[in-house]
Amino acid sequence: YALLCCLCMIGEAVLELCMPFLMAKIVDVGIPNNDLDYIIQMGMLMIGIAVISLCCGAGASWLSAKASMGFGSQLRKAVFDKIQRFSFANIDHFSTASLVTRTTTDISNIQNMFMMLNKMALRSPVMLVFAIFMASMINSQLVTVFLCVVPILAIALFMIVKMAFPRFEAMLAKYDVLNHSIQENLISIRVVKAFVRAKHEKEKFSESNDGLMKASIAAERIIIFNMPIMQLATYFCIIAILWFGGNLVIEGSMLTGELMSFITYITQILMALMMLSMIFVNVLISSASITRVIEVLDETVDILDGPHPEYQLEDGSIVFKNVGFGYKKDVDDRVLKNIDLTIKSGEMIGIIGGTGSSKTSLVQLIARLYDVNEGEIIVGGHNVKDYDLKTLRDGVSMVLQKNVLFSGSIEENLRWGDANASFEEIEEACRQACADEFIKDLPGQYQMDLGQGGVNVSGGQKQRVAVARALITNPEIILADEPTGALDSKSSDDLLSLFNQINDEGQTILMVTHSVKAASHANRVLFIKDGEVFHQIYKGK
Repeated sequence: YALLCCLCMIGEAVLELCMPFLMAKIVDVGIPNNDLDYIIQMGMLMIGIAVISLCCGAGASWLSAKASMGFGSQLRKAVFDKIQRFSFANIDHFSTASLVTRTTTDISNIQNMFMMLNKMALRSPVMLVFAIFMASMINSQLVTVFLCVVPILAIALFMIVKMAFPRFEAMLAKYDVLNHSIQENLISIRVVKAFVRAKHEKEKFSESNDGLMKASIAAERIIIFNMPIMQLATYFCIIAILWFGGNLVIEGSMLTGELMSFITYITQILMALMMLSMIFVNVLISSASITRVIEVLDETVDILDGPHPEYQLEDGSIVFKNVGFGYKKDVDDRVLKNIDLTIKSGEMIGIIGGTGSSKTSLVQLIARLYDVNEGEIIVGGHNVKDYDLKTLRDGVSMVLQKNVLFSGSIEENLRWGDANASFEEIEEACRQACADEFIKDLPGQYQMDLGQGGVNVSGGQKQRVAVARALITNPEIILADEPTGALDSKSSDDLLSLFNQINDEGQTILMVTHSVKAASHANRVLFIKDGEVFHQIYKGK
Protein backbone atom coordinates (compact mmCIF):
# COMPACT_ATOMS: atom_id res chain seq x y z
CA TYR A 1 0.00 0.00 0.00
CA ALA A 2 2.79 2.42 0.86
CA LEU A 3 4.63 1.80 -2.42
CA LEU A 4 1.44 2.12 -4.49
CA CYS A 5 0.65 5.36 -2.65
CA CYS A 6 4.07 6.74 -3.59
CA LEU A 7 3.46 5.90 -7.26
CA CYS A 8 0.06 7.63 -7.19
CA MET A 9 1.56 10.74 -5.55
CA ILE A 10 4.33 10.92 -8.17
CA GLY A 11 1.70 10.61 -10.92
CA GLU A 12 -0.40 13.38 -9.35
CA ALA A 13 2.63 15.68 -9.03
CA VAL A 14 3.81 15.14 -12.64
CA LEU A 15 0.30 15.72 -14.03
CA GLU A 16 -0.11 18.90 -12.00
CA LEU A 17 3.17 20.22 -13.41
CA CYS A 18 1.83 19.81 -16.96
CA MET A 19 -1.05 22.21 -16.36
CA PRO A 20 0.88 25.55 -16.34
CA PHE A 21 2.74 24.52 -19.50
CA LEU A 22 -0.57 23.86 -21.34
CA MET A 23 -2.05 27.10 -20.00
CA ALA A 24 0.94 29.02 -21.37
CA LYS A 25 0.34 27.46 -24.78
CA ILE A 26 -3.26 28.66 -24.75
CA VAL A 27 -2.26 32.21 -23.76
CA ASP A 28 0.79 32.54 -26.05
CA VAL A 29 -0.38 30.49 -29.08
CA GLY A 30 -4.13 29.94 -29.11
CA ILE A 31 -5.37 33.38 -28.05
CA PRO A 32 -2.98 35.55 -30.22
CA ASN A 33 -3.77 33.41 -33.32
CA ASN A 34 -7.53 33.24 -32.62
CA ASP A 35 -7.19 29.46 -33.01
CA LEU A 36 -10.36 28.20 -31.28
CA ASP A 37 -9.71 24.57 -32.21
CA TYR A 38 -6.25 24.72 -30.61
CA ILE A 39 -7.69 26.35 -27.47
CA ILE A 40 -10.43 23.65 -27.20
CA GLN A 41 -7.88 20.90 -27.83
CA MET A 42 -5.57 22.19 -25.09
CA GLY A 43 -8.54 22.79 -22.76
CA MET A 44 -9.84 19.24 -23.19
CA LEU A 45 -6.33 17.90 -22.60
CA MET A 46 -6.15 19.95 -19.37
CA ILE A 47 -9.52 18.59 -18.22
CA GLY A 48 -8.40 15.02 -18.94
CA ILE A 49 -5.13 15.55 -17.04
CA ALA A 50 -7.05 17.14 -14.12
CA VAL A 51 -9.41 14.13 -13.89
CA ILE A 52 -6.53 11.63 -13.94
CA SER A 53 -4.65 13.74 -11.37
CA LEU A 54 -7.76 13.79 -9.16
CA CYS A 55 -8.02 9.98 -9.37
CA CYS A 56 -4.33 9.65 -8.46
CA GLY A 57 -4.80 11.97 -5.48
CA ALA A 58 -7.89 10.12 -4.22
CA GLY A 59 -6.19 6.76 -4.69
CA ALA A 60 -3.09 8.01 -2.87
CA SER A 61 -5.18 9.18 0.12
CA TRP A 62 -6.94 5.80 0.36
CA LEU A 63 -3.70 3.85 0.01
CA SER A 64 -1.94 6.11 2.52
CA ALA A 65 -4.69 5.55 5.08
CA LYS A 66 -4.48 1.77 4.59
CA ALA A 67 -0.69 1.82 4.84
CA SER A 68 -0.53 4.02 7.94
CA MET A 69 -3.28 2.14 9.79
CA GLY A 70 -1.57 -1.16 8.98
CA PHE A 71 1.80 0.21 10.05
CA GLY A 72 0.35 1.55 13.32
CA SER A 73 -1.37 -1.78 13.99
CA GLN A 74 1.79 -3.81 13.41
CA LEU A 75 3.93 -1.43 15.47
CA ARG A 76 1.43 -1.49 18.34
CA LYS A 77 1.38 -5.30 18.20
CA ALA A 78 5.20 -5.44 18.18
CA VAL A 79 5.40 -3.16 21.24
CA PHE A 80 2.71 -5.11 23.10
CA ASP A 81 4.38 -8.44 22.26
CA LYS A 82 7.68 -7.08 23.58
CA ILE A 83 6.04 -5.87 26.80
CA GLN A 84 4.55 -9.35 27.32
CA ARG A 85 8.12 -10.72 27.36
CA PHE A 86 9.28 -8.15 29.92
CA SER A 87 10.27 -9.23 33.38
CA PHE A 88 9.01 -7.32 36.42
CA ALA A 89 12.33 -5.46 36.43
CA ASN A 90 11.83 -4.33 32.82
CA ILE A 91 8.34 -3.04 33.62
CA ASP A 92 9.66 -1.27 36.74
CA HIS A 93 12.25 0.44 34.52
CA PHE A 94 9.56 2.16 32.40
CA SER A 95 6.52 2.29 34.74
CA THR A 96 3.09 1.07 33.72
CA ALA A 97 1.76 4.55 32.89
CA SER A 98 4.68 5.27 30.58
CA LEU A 99 4.18 1.96 28.74
CA VAL A 100 0.49 2.84 28.24
CA THR A 101 1.46 6.24 26.78
CA ARG A 102 4.04 4.68 24.47
CA THR A 103 1.55 2.08 23.23
CA THR A 104 -1.18 4.67 22.57
CA THR A 105 -0.21 8.34 22.20
CA ASP A 106 3.32 7.77 20.91
CA ILE A 107 2.31 5.19 18.33
CA SER A 108 -0.58 7.43 17.18
CA ASN A 109 1.95 10.24 16.62
CA ILE A 110 4.20 7.91 14.61
CA GLN A 111 1.24 6.61 12.63
CA ASN A 112 0.18 10.16 11.67
CA MET A 113 3.76 10.97 10.68
CA PHE A 114 3.92 7.84 8.52
CA MET A 115 0.71 8.87 6.74
CA MET A 116 2.08 12.34 6.01
CA LEU A 117 5.44 10.97 4.87
CA ASN A 118 3.71 8.47 2.61
CA LYS A 119 1.64 11.19 0.95
CA MET A 120 4.22 13.98 0.74
CA ALA A 121 7.73 12.55 1.06
CA LEU A 122 7.98 11.76 -2.66
CA ARG A 123 5.37 14.16 -4.03
CA SER A 124 7.03 17.27 -2.63
CA PRO A 125 10.59 16.54 -3.89
CA VAL A 126 9.27 15.46 -7.31
CA MET A 127 7.20 18.61 -7.59
CA LEU A 128 10.12 20.73 -6.38
CA VAL A 129 12.66 19.29 -8.84
CA PHE A 130 10.35 19.25 -11.87
CA ALA A 131 8.95 22.70 -11.13
CA ILE A 132 12.48 24.14 -10.89
CA PHE A 133 13.35 22.39 -14.17
CA MET A 134 10.26 23.75 -15.95
CA ALA A 135 10.78 27.24 -14.53
CA SER A 136 14.42 27.16 -15.67
CA MET A 137 13.29 26.19 -19.15
CA ILE A 138 11.10 29.30 -19.26
CA ASN A 139 13.59 31.76 -17.73
CA SER A 140 16.74 30.69 -15.91
CA GLN A 141 17.50 34.23 -14.65
CA LEU A 142 14.25 34.56 -12.69
CA VAL A 143 14.91 31.23 -10.91
CA THR A 144 17.78 32.91 -9.01
CA VAL A 145 15.16 34.87 -7.01
CA PHE A 146 13.88 31.60 -5.58
CA LEU A 147 17.40 30.20 -5.04
CA CYS A 148 18.27 33.23 -2.87
CA VAL A 149 15.40 32.44 -0.51
CA VAL A 150 16.14 28.70 -0.02
CA PRO A 151 19.18 29.07 2.31
CA ILE A 152 17.23 31.45 4.55
CA LEU A 153 14.36 28.96 4.80
CA ALA A 154 16.76 26.08 5.52
CA ILE A 155 18.46 27.98 8.38
CA ALA A 156 15.09 29.00 9.88
CA LEU A 157 13.79 25.43 9.72
CA PHE A 158 16.97 24.05 11.31
CA MET A 159 16.67 26.49 14.22
CA ILE A 160 13.00 25.59 14.75
CA VAL A 161 13.79 21.85 14.81
CA LYS A 162 16.75 22.29 17.17
CA MET A 163 14.78 24.37 19.67
CA ALA A 164 11.52 22.41 19.55
CA PHE A 165 12.76 18.79 19.90
CA PRO A 166 13.61 18.89 23.64
CA ARG A 167 10.29 20.62 24.32
CA PHE A 168 8.35 17.81 22.68
CA GLU A 169 10.31 15.27 24.74
CA ALA A 170 9.26 17.17 27.87
CA MET A 171 5.65 17.24 26.64
CA LEU A 172 5.54 13.44 26.24
CA ALA A 173 7.00 13.01 29.73
CA LYS A 174 4.05 15.07 30.98
CA TYR A 175 1.72 12.63 29.19
CA ASP A 176 3.28 9.85 31.32
CA VAL A 177 2.55 11.83 34.49
CA LEU A 178 -1.05 12.45 33.39
CA ASN A 179 -1.65 8.79 32.52
CA HIS A 180 -0.16 7.74 35.85
CA SER A 181 -2.55 10.07 37.67
CA ILE A 182 -5.58 8.69 35.78
CA GLN A 183 -4.50 5.06 36.16
CA GLU A 184 -3.86 5.37 39.89
CA ASN A 185 -7.18 7.13 40.46
CA LEU A 186 -9.27 4.58 38.52
CA ILE A 187 -7.57 1.57 40.12
CA SER A 188 -8.02 3.05 43.61
CA ILE A 189 -11.44 4.64 43.07
CA ARG A 190 -12.99 2.74 46.01
CA VAL A 191 -10.32 4.06 48.39
CA VAL A 192 -10.74 7.59 46.99
CA LYS A 193 -14.49 7.50 47.67
CA ALA A 194 -14.12 5.77 51.04
CA PHE A 195 -11.82 8.55 52.31
CA VAL A 196 -13.73 11.34 50.51
CA ARG A 197 -10.58 12.40 48.63
CA ALA A 198 -12.25 13.24 45.31
CA LYS A 199 -11.37 16.93 45.71
CA HIS A 200 -7.71 16.06 46.35
CA GLU A 201 -7.65 13.78 43.27
CA LYS A 202 -9.21 16.53 41.14
CA GLU A 203 -6.50 18.94 42.26
CA LYS A 204 -3.79 16.36 41.54
CA PHE A 205 -5.26 15.69 38.09
CA SER A 206 -5.56 19.42 37.39
CA GLU A 207 -1.90 19.85 38.28
CA SER A 208 -0.89 17.07 35.85
CA ASN A 209 -3.26 18.35 33.17
CA ASP A 210 -2.02 21.94 33.50
CA GLY A 211 1.57 20.70 33.35
CA LEU A 212 0.81 18.91 30.07
CA MET A 213 -0.93 22.00 28.68
CA LYS A 214 2.01 24.27 29.54
CA ALA A 215 4.52 21.79 28.07
CA SER A 216 2.42 21.54 24.89
CA ILE A 217 2.17 25.32 24.56
CA ALA A 218 5.93 25.67 25.09
CA ALA A 219 6.55 23.19 22.24
CA GLU A 220 3.94 24.64 19.88
CA ARG A 221 5.19 28.18 20.55
CA ILE A 222 8.30 27.32 18.53
CA ILE A 223 6.53 25.34 15.81
CA ILE A 224 4.04 28.10 14.96
CA PHE A 225 6.87 30.19 13.46
CA ASN A 226 7.22 27.69 10.62
CA MET A 227 4.15 28.71 8.60
CA PRO A 228 4.60 32.52 8.83
CA ILE A 229 8.24 32.20 7.71
CA MET A 230 7.23 30.03 4.75
CA GLN A 231 4.40 32.38 3.76
CA LEU A 232 6.66 35.43 4.04
CA ALA A 233 9.17 33.74 1.72
CA THR A 234 6.37 32.83 -0.73
CA TYR A 235 5.00 36.37 -0.93
CA PHE A 236 8.49 37.84 -1.24
CA CYS A 237 9.27 35.55 -4.19
CA ILE A 238 5.98 36.28 -5.96
CA ILE A 239 6.41 40.05 -5.57
CA ALA A 240 10.02 39.89 -6.80
CA ILE A 241 9.08 37.72 -9.80
CA LEU A 242 6.16 40.01 -10.70
CA TRP A 243 8.52 43.00 -10.58
CA PHE A 244 11.39 41.51 -12.59
CA GLY A 245 9.15 39.39 -14.83
CA GLY A 246 6.85 42.32 -15.60
CA ASN A 247 9.85 44.35 -16.76
CA LEU A 248 10.92 41.45 -19.01
CA VAL A 249 7.42 41.32 -20.54
CA ILE A 250 7.49 45.09 -21.13
CA GLU A 251 10.92 44.74 -22.77
CA GLY A 252 9.53 41.95 -24.97
CA SER A 253 12.06 39.34 -23.84
CA MET A 254 9.34 37.28 -22.12
CA LEU A 255 5.76 36.43 -23.15
CA THR A 256 2.75 37.02 -20.89
CA GLY A 257 1.83 33.32 -20.87
CA GLU A 258 5.40 32.41 -19.93
CA LEU A 259 5.27 34.81 -16.98
CA MET A 260 1.94 33.31 -15.85
CA SER A 261 3.38 29.79 -16.12
CA PHE A 262 6.58 30.87 -14.34
CA ILE A 263 4.59 32.34 -11.42
CA THR A 264 2.54 29.11 -11.23
CA TYR A 265 5.71 27.00 -11.18
CA ILE A 266 7.30 29.19 -8.52
CA THR A 267 4.12 28.90 -6.45
CA GLN A 268 4.29 25.12 -6.83
CA ILE A 269 7.96 25.17 -5.82
CA LEU A 270 7.14 27.15 -2.70
CA MET A 271 4.15 24.93 -1.95
CA ALA A 272 6.45 21.91 -2.25
CA LEU A 273 8.86 23.60 0.16
CA MET A 274 5.98 24.34 2.52
CA MET A 275 4.91 20.69 2.42
CA LEU A 276 8.52 19.63 3.09
CA SER A 277 8.64 21.98 6.07
CA MET A 278 5.39 20.45 7.34
CA ILE A 279 6.98 17.01 6.98
CA PHE A 280 9.99 18.18 8.99
CA VAL A 281 7.74 19.61 11.68
CA ASN A 282 5.66 16.43 11.82
CA VAL A 283 8.81 14.31 11.99
CA LEU A 284 10.05 16.60 14.76
CA ILE A 285 6.85 16.14 16.75
CA SER A 286 7.01 12.40 16.21
CA SER A 287 10.76 11.97 16.71
CA ALA A 288 10.40 12.10 20.49
CA SER A 289 7.67 9.45 20.20
CA ILE A 290 9.87 7.36 17.88
CA THR A 291 12.70 7.49 20.44
CA ARG A 292 10.37 6.37 23.24
CA VAL A 293 8.90 3.48 21.22
CA ILE A 294 12.38 2.34 20.11
CA GLU A 295 13.43 2.33 23.77
CA VAL A 296 10.73 -0.27 24.43
CA LEU A 297 11.60 -2.36 21.35
CA ASP A 298 15.33 -2.20 22.14
CA GLU A 299 14.95 -2.96 25.85
CA THR A 300 16.93 -6.06 26.74
CA VAL A 301 14.62 -8.62 28.33
CA ASP A 302 16.62 -9.81 31.32
CA ILE A 303 14.73 -13.06 31.93
CA LEU A 304 15.04 -15.50 29.01
CA ASP A 305 15.21 -19.24 28.44
CA GLY A 306 18.61 -20.85 28.87
CA PRO A 307 20.69 -21.69 25.76
CA HIS A 308 19.78 -25.39 26.12
CA PRO A 309 16.57 -25.22 28.17
CA GLU A 310 15.27 -28.04 30.33
CA TYR A 311 11.70 -29.09 29.57
CA GLN A 312 11.07 -31.31 32.56
CA LEU A 313 10.78 -30.41 36.25
CA GLU A 314 11.92 -33.58 37.99
CA ASP A 315 10.64 -32.84 41.52
CA GLY A 316 9.80 -30.06 43.93
CA SER A 317 13.20 -29.70 45.64
CA ILE A 318 14.52 -26.14 46.07
CA VAL A 319 18.06 -25.03 47.00
CA PHE A 320 19.17 -21.44 47.59
CA LYS A 321 22.97 -21.06 47.34
CA ASN A 322 24.27 -17.81 48.83
CA VAL A 323 21.49 -15.85 47.12
CA GLY A 324 21.49 -12.05 47.10
CA PHE A 325 18.83 -9.91 45.43
CA GLY A 326 18.04 -6.23 44.93
CA TYR A 327 15.43 -4.59 42.73
CA LYS A 328 18.04 -2.26 41.23
CA LYS A 329 20.90 -4.27 39.78
CA ASP A 330 23.35 -1.38 39.59
CA VAL A 331 22.93 -0.55 43.30
CA ASP A 332 24.56 -2.47 46.16
CA ASP A 333 21.43 -2.25 48.30
CA ARG A 334 20.06 -5.81 48.64
CA VAL A 335 16.64 -6.79 49.99
CA LEU A 336 17.78 -10.43 50.33
CA LYS A 337 21.27 -11.33 51.56
CA ASN A 338 23.22 -14.55 52.04
CA ILE A 339 20.26 -16.91 51.67
CA ASP A 340 21.44 -20.53 52.03
CA LEU A 341 18.47 -22.82 52.18
CA THR A 342 17.60 -26.41 51.22
CA ILE A 343 13.99 -27.52 50.83
CA LYS A 344 13.28 -31.16 50.11
CA SER A 345 10.65 -32.19 47.60
CA GLY A 346 7.32 -32.66 49.39
CA GLU A 347 8.06 -30.32 52.31
CA MET A 348 5.59 -27.69 53.45
CA ILE A 349 7.41 -24.53 54.51
CA GLY A 350 5.89 -21.63 56.41
CA ILE A 351 7.62 -18.27 55.98
CA ILE A 352 7.05 -15.65 58.67
CA GLY A 353 8.50 -12.17 58.97
CA GLY A 354 7.62 -8.57 59.57
CA THR A 355 6.32 -6.24 56.89
CA GLY A 356 9.15 -5.37 54.48
CA SER A 357 11.28 -8.37 55.46
CA SER A 358 11.27 -9.55 51.78
CA LYS A 359 9.24 -12.74 52.25
CA THR A 360 7.41 -12.20 48.93
CA SER A 361 10.66 -11.37 47.14
CA LEU A 362 12.08 -14.71 48.28
CA VAL A 363 9.32 -16.83 46.75
CA GLN A 364 9.12 -14.75 43.54
CA LEU A 365 12.73 -15.69 42.76
CA ILE A 366 11.77 -19.38 42.58
CA ALA A 367 9.46 -18.81 39.59
CA ARG A 368 11.94 -16.34 38.03
CA LEU A 369 9.63 -13.36 38.25
CA TYR A 370 12.92 -11.69 39.15
CA ASP A 371 16.48 -13.00 38.75
CA VAL A 372 19.01 -13.19 41.57
CA ASN A 373 21.93 -10.76 41.65
CA GLU A 374 24.26 -13.19 43.41
CA GLY A 375 24.27 -16.92 43.94
CA GLU A 376 21.87 -19.38 42.33
CA ILE A 377 18.58 -21.15 42.90
CA ILE A 378 18.29 -24.86 42.09
CA VAL A 379 14.79 -26.25 41.45
CA GLY A 380 14.29 -29.93 40.64
CA GLY A 381 18.04 -30.42 40.33
CA HIS A 382 18.64 -27.60 37.80
CA ASN A 383 19.37 -23.89 38.01
CA VAL A 384 16.14 -21.97 37.40
CA LYS A 385 17.95 -20.06 34.61
CA ASP A 386 18.43 -23.35 32.71
CA TYR A 387 14.70 -24.05 32.39
CA ASP A 388 12.31 -23.22 29.60
CA LEU A 389 10.27 -20.44 31.27
CA LYS A 390 6.92 -22.03 30.49
CA THR A 391 8.08 -25.36 31.91
CA LEU A 392 9.31 -23.71 35.11
CA ARG A 393 6.20 -21.62 35.65
CA ASP A 394 3.85 -24.49 34.82
CA GLY A 395 5.65 -26.53 37.48
CA VAL A 396 5.70 -23.68 40.02
CA SER A 397 2.18 -22.30 40.58
CA MET A 398 1.67 -19.07 42.48
CA VAL A 399 -1.16 -17.76 44.61
CA LEU A 400 -0.22 -14.09 44.76
CA GLN A 401 -0.78 -11.70 47.64
CA LYS A 402 -2.95 -9.51 45.40
CA ASN A 403 -4.90 -11.86 43.16
CA VAL A 404 -6.05 -10.55 39.81
CA LEU A 405 -9.00 -11.88 37.86
CA PHE A 406 -9.65 -10.85 34.28
CA SER A 407 -12.79 -9.80 32.43
CA GLY A 408 -14.67 -12.90 31.36
CA SER A 409 -16.36 -15.90 32.94
CA ILE A 410 -15.15 -17.85 35.98
CA GLU A 411 -14.33 -20.80 33.72
CA GLU A 412 -12.21 -18.58 31.43
CA ASN A 413 -10.27 -17.31 34.44
CA LEU A 414 -9.70 -20.84 35.72
CA ARG A 415 -8.37 -21.89 32.31
CA TRP A 416 -5.48 -19.47 32.81
CA GLY A 417 -4.04 -22.30 34.90
CA ASP A 418 -4.48 -24.86 32.12
CA ALA A 419 -6.19 -23.91 28.85
CA ASN A 420 -6.73 -27.59 27.99
CA ALA A 421 -8.21 -28.69 31.32
CA SER A 422 -11.46 -30.64 31.16
CA PHE A 423 -14.54 -29.26 32.89
CA GLU A 424 -14.33 -32.11 35.41
CA GLU A 425 -10.74 -31.06 36.30
CA ILE A 426 -11.92 -27.46 36.74
CA GLU A 427 -14.72 -28.59 39.06
CA GLU A 428 -12.29 -30.75 41.07
CA ALA A 429 -9.82 -27.86 41.49
CA CYS A 430 -12.67 -25.61 42.69
CA ARG A 431 -13.83 -28.29 45.11
CA GLN A 432 -10.31 -28.59 46.52
CA ALA A 433 -10.03 -24.80 46.85
CA CYS A 434 -13.49 -24.60 48.52
CA ALA A 435 -14.65 -22.39 45.64
CA ASP A 436 -17.38 -24.71 44.33
CA GLU A 437 -19.65 -23.79 47.27
CA PHE A 438 -20.18 -20.17 46.25
CA ILE A 439 -19.84 -20.75 42.47
CA LYS A 440 -22.91 -23.04 42.47
CA ASP A 441 -24.97 -20.25 44.06
CA LEU A 442 -24.00 -17.67 41.42
CA PRO A 443 -26.23 -16.89 38.42
CA GLY A 444 -24.71 -18.76 35.51
CA GLN A 445 -22.32 -20.58 37.87
CA TYR A 446 -19.02 -21.18 35.98
CA GLN A 447 -20.23 -19.05 33.05
CA MET A 448 -20.90 -15.97 35.18
CA ASP A 449 -19.07 -12.87 33.92
CA LEU A 450 -16.76 -11.57 36.65
CA GLY A 451 -16.45 -8.05 35.22
CA GLN A 452 -13.23 -6.04 35.13
CA GLY A 453 -10.85 -7.28 37.83
CA GLY A 454 -13.46 -9.62 39.32
CA VAL A 455 -15.68 -6.84 40.71
CA ASN A 456 -18.72 -9.16 40.88
CA VAL A 457 -17.24 -11.35 43.64
CA SER A 458 -15.90 -10.66 47.12
CA GLY A 459 -12.24 -10.61 48.10
CA GLY A 460 -12.47 -14.04 49.72
CA GLN A 461 -14.25 -15.53 46.71
CA LYS A 462 -11.63 -14.03 44.41
CA GLN A 463 -8.93 -15.63 46.59
CA ARG A 464 -10.50 -19.08 46.31
CA VAL A 465 -10.83 -18.80 42.51
CA ALA A 466 -7.12 -17.86 42.39
CA VAL A 467 -6.19 -20.90 44.50
CA ALA A 468 -8.24 -23.17 42.20
CA ARG A 469 -6.51 -21.63 39.19
CA ALA A 470 -3.12 -22.53 40.69
CA LEU A 471 -4.16 -26.11 41.45
CA ILE A 472 -5.39 -26.93 37.94
CA THR A 473 -1.84 -27.24 36.58
CA ASN A 474 -1.06 -30.00 39.14
CA PRO A 475 2.30 -28.30 39.91
CA GLU A 476 5.33 -29.76 41.68
CA ILE A 477 5.65 -26.57 43.79
CA ILE A 478 2.97 -24.20 45.10
CA LEU A 479 4.01 -20.72 46.25
CA ALA A 480 1.25 -19.21 48.37
CA ASP A 481 1.58 -15.58 49.44
CA GLU A 482 -0.89 -14.87 52.27
CA PRO A 483 -3.38 -17.46 50.88
CA THR A 484 -5.71 -17.16 53.88
CA GLY A 485 -5.51 -13.37 54.13
CA ALA A 486 -8.99 -12.70 52.67
CA LEU A 487 -10.75 -15.84 53.98
CA ASP A 488 -13.00 -16.39 56.97
CA SER A 489 -11.98 -18.77 59.73
CA LYS A 490 -13.77 -21.84 58.29
CA SER A 491 -12.53 -21.22 54.73
CA SER A 492 -8.99 -20.70 56.09
CA ASP A 493 -9.13 -24.02 57.94
CA ASP A 494 -10.47 -25.75 54.81
CA LEU A 495 -7.71 -24.27 52.64
CA LEU A 496 -4.98 -25.21 55.13
CA SER A 497 -6.37 -28.74 55.28
CA LEU A 498 -6.24 -28.77 51.49
CA PHE A 499 -2.56 -27.71 51.56
CA ASN A 500 -1.85 -30.54 54.03
CA GLN A 501 -3.58 -33.00 51.73
CA ILE A 502 -1.63 -31.75 48.70
CA ASN A 503 1.58 -31.89 50.70
CA ASP A 504 0.84 -35.51 51.67
CA GLU A 505 0.63 -36.29 47.96
CA GLY A 506 4.23 -35.12 47.53
CA GLN A 507 3.92 -31.52 46.33
CA THR A 508 6.19 -28.86 47.82
CA ILE A 509 4.40 -25.87 49.36
CA LEU A 510 5.92 -22.55 50.45
CA MET A 511 3.44 -20.41 52.34
CA VAL A 512 4.17 -16.78 53.17
CA THR A 513 1.97 -15.73 56.06
CA HIS A 514 1.58 -13.46 59.07
CA SER A 515 -0.61 -16.05 60.76
CA VAL A 516 1.07 -18.27 63.35
CA LYS A 517 -1.90 -20.60 63.05
CA ALA A 518 -1.37 -20.99 59.31
CA ALA A 519 2.37 -21.47 59.74
CA SER A 520 1.77 -24.19 62.34
CA HIS A 521 0.51 -26.46 59.54
CA ALA A 522 3.96 -26.44 57.93
CA ASN A 523 6.71 -29.04 58.41
CA ARG A 524 9.23 -26.25 58.90
CA VAL A 525 8.89 -22.55 59.69
CA LEU A 526 11.41 -19.97 58.46
CA PHE A 527 11.72 -16.63 60.22
CA ILE A 528 12.99 -13.81 58.00
CA LYS A 529 14.28 -10.48 59.22
CA ASP A 530 15.96 -7.74 57.18
CA GLY A 531 16.28 -10.02 54.15
CA GLU A 532 17.98 -12.91 55.98
CA VAL A 533 16.79 -16.24 57.41
CA PHE A 534 17.68 -15.81 61.07
CA HIS A 535 15.84 -18.78 62.58
CA GLN A 536 14.17 -22.08 61.58
CA ILE A 537 11.82 -24.39 63.47
CA TYR A 538 11.64 -27.96 62.16
CA LYS A 539 8.46 -29.80 63.11
CA GLY A 540 8.59 -32.83 60.83
CA LYS A 541 5.60 -34.54 59.25
